[in-house]
Amino acid sequence: MKPADRLSEFVRLSLAQGGDAQTIRAALGQAGWSAPEIEDAMSGWLPGQPPVPRPRPYASAQEALLYGLLFVSLGVVAWHLCQLGMGLIDYLIPDPGEYPVAPGSSERWSIAALIAFTPVFVLLSRQVARLSRDDAGRRRSLVRKWFASLTLMVAALVFLGDAIWVIYALLNGDLTLRFICKAALVAVIAALVLGYYRDEMDG
Repeated sequence: MKPADRLSEFVRLSLAQGGDAQTIRAALGQAGWSAPEIEDAMSGWLPGQPPVPRPRPYASAQEALLYGLLFVSLGVVAWHLCQLGMGLIDYLIPDPGEYPVAPGSSERWSIAALIAFTPVFVLLSRQVARLSRDDAGRRRSLVRKWFASLTLMVAALVFLGDAIWVIYALLNGDLTLRFICKAALVAVIAALVLGYYRDEMDG
């Protein structure tokens, strides 16, 4: 039995025997358990006869597949939207002295990826929303929170990288209209990703 499980079982038995929460905390502290460990174990049970277990986070291999596919499809869609937008900006706002370059294989590849992955992302998003609506306990999924945290970290890093990119161009005197449009495109896509996961860390 894991130490955390042993601790939780001790709390359950103590509460079942009528032990006071403060007395249990004091006994565990004297035994050498840390305050966060004690609070985590105590929060798992609602005092009563018998003690009632509180809902706990969980992990599921099936949900790892679901949220992993959702994470990958969101990343592919965001990346190729950005690539397609960059190509469009290059075409609409060419550098002075350059001829506009018509969309080529890179843009066609992005369009193909969007056609393939956008329906996957939409379907998975609807499935996740339906599962959460039908069973609020799904929001306690550790896998869900891990992928949400990873996505938010990547989006935040993109925001910071975009800001560094803009500041460097400004200091270097290269802040052109085309550059501003590209930086704005990256910021908007990162903001949309952040908005999509804005409430995933709650609950």
